[in-house]
Amino acid sequence: NIDDCWSAKKRDAAGRLVPDPERFPSGIRALADYVHAKGLKLGIYGDLGNFTCGGYPGTTLDYVKLDAQTFADWGVDMLKLDGCYSSEEEQAKGYPEMARALNATGRPIVYSCSWPAYQGGLPPKVNYTTLAEVCNLWRNYDDIQDSWDSVLSILDWFFTNQDVLQPAAGPGHWNDPDMLIIGNFGLSYEQSRSQMALWTVMAAPLLMSTDLRTISPSAKEILQNRLMIQINQDPLGIQGRRIVKEKSLIEVFLRPLSQAASALVFFSRRTDMPFLYTTSLAKLHFPENAVYEVQDVYSGKIISGLKTGDNFSVIINPSGVVMWYLRPTALPVQPWHVVGKQAHGEGLRPILL
Repeated sequence: NIDDCWSAKKRDAAGRLVPDPERFPSGIRALADYVHAKGLKLGIYGDLGNFTCGGYPGTTLDYVKLDAQTFADWGVDMLKLDGCYSSEEEQAKGYPEMARALNATGRPIVYSCSWPAYQGGLPPKVNYTTLAEVCNLWRNYDDIQDSWDSVLSILDWFFTNQDVLQPAAGPGHWNDPDMLIIGNFGLSYEQSRSQMALWTVMAAPLLMSTDLRTISPSAKEILQNRLMIQINQDPLGIQGRRIVKEKSLIEVFLRPLSQAASALVFFSRRTDMPFLYTTSLAKLHFPENAVYEVQDVYSGKIISGLKTGDNFSVIINPSGVVMWYLRPTALPVQPWHVVGKQAHGEGLRPILL
């Protein structure tokens, strides 16, 4: 994905966007052909306003159709449409208009909107039913910075508001907590593992942002964890929820997966030392009398025959995670799955899916 500042400072005589001739001397079409030849896809950045956030030509309402066709002609596969220098009214018209314009080109283009981020991310200003009809993914909240504080602030906002956000996600329409910063400078090894696991349990689009020429083997290993990616891309597309928040600063997140499987993330906000956390699947509202095979997503270790009522312990490093993939080997007569949902004053209740 190419971000802001890729274009020349002015449109051409026909009103079309033009790539910066120094940085993209062969143009975007040639770049798209090169990227496609590698078996990859190409994304580009636009902005619904007079200017992009970086001060380059924006896509005002009168240019929506032309720019959509330009991106399609270039062979672009994804558009991130930002919202700098635009009004609420322009956004309300422009974001759906761009969706129609992209579809009218006949080229499949993934459409990422920044619309809710400019409206505070929450109802009543944001209508998630409408968003899901218009966009494939959307930025709800602030830009991520290369810091652990930034990751935590995004995490807090998303899970504080999970009752609103979680139902909005599904195949073809996703909440986007912004990119992975694994491999950059701001996160420790444990924090990098945590961001990957927590973004996966959120069913977040995984867009990495790091210099692949200098990436460390450990960052590469985290980003290329096959089981993690499989969980992230689970076909049910259900966003996970935070189901436990302990006074010990341990939090537990659950994501339901296809074939009655689940992903559990045990996350430590502690900064002192590794913590031994003991619980059971029964306490996490898994179905009674079920038996699971558990695979540790990072270590690959397997625990067989874990029953719902069995107590177990995990050791979680400071600002780290333990992530489990649970596959049922025996279920109760009526197979069902559980998502913890907070009911007012009642603690956690299981919900049948």
